[in-house]
Amino acid sequence: MVCLVSRTGRQLQRYDDLGRRQVVGCIPYRFKCYSDGTISNDLEVLVISSQKCQKMMFPKGGWELDESREEAALRESLEEAGVLGNVECELGKWDFISKSQGTFYEGYMFPLLVKEELDFWPEQHVRQRTWVSSYSSSLETLNYFQSMIFIADLFKVSV
Repeated sequence: MVCLVSRTGRQLQRYDDLGRRQVVGCIPYRFKCYSDGTISNDLEVLVISSQKCQKMMFPKGGWELDESREEAALRESLEEAGVLGNVECELGKWDFISKSQGTFYEGYMFPLLVKEELDFWPEQHVRQRTWVSSYSSSLETLNYFQSMIFIADLFKVSV
C-alpha cells in the first residue's frame, strides 16, 4: 500500500553547516519497451511539471532527519512522479540558489530505475508526468544542473 499524502512542513528538514537547505532528487529512467514486448537499450527518463511554472524537471525535494538520502530520493519520486524503483549510486552534489526565494540549497541527485508506475500518487492533481527519450526536445526545458547531471550519467562522465 502507498501513502497518498505528501509530507509537508520543515520540522524535520536537514540543513548543512552553512544553513543551506538540503534537497535530494532522482532521475527516473527505464529502458524503452516496444509494443511486441521487446526491451531495447534505449533509455527514457521521466520528467514532471513544476508547480510554479511551465518547466519540466526531475522529482526533488527536502531531505529529512528521519531518512537517508536514498530514502528521501525515493519518497520524492513517489510523491511527485508516482513511481517506485531502485535508487542507484549518487550522481553528484550541486549548490544552487532558489529563484523564487533567493535562498541557498545543497542538492544530491540519484538515478532511479523505475519498476512501477502508479495510477494514483500524492501530487497527481498538481503535476503532469511525461516519459521522454534522451533525444527529446522536452529535455531542453530542464534546468541547467539537472540537464548536466542527466547528460553526465548518460555518457558516464563527471560533472
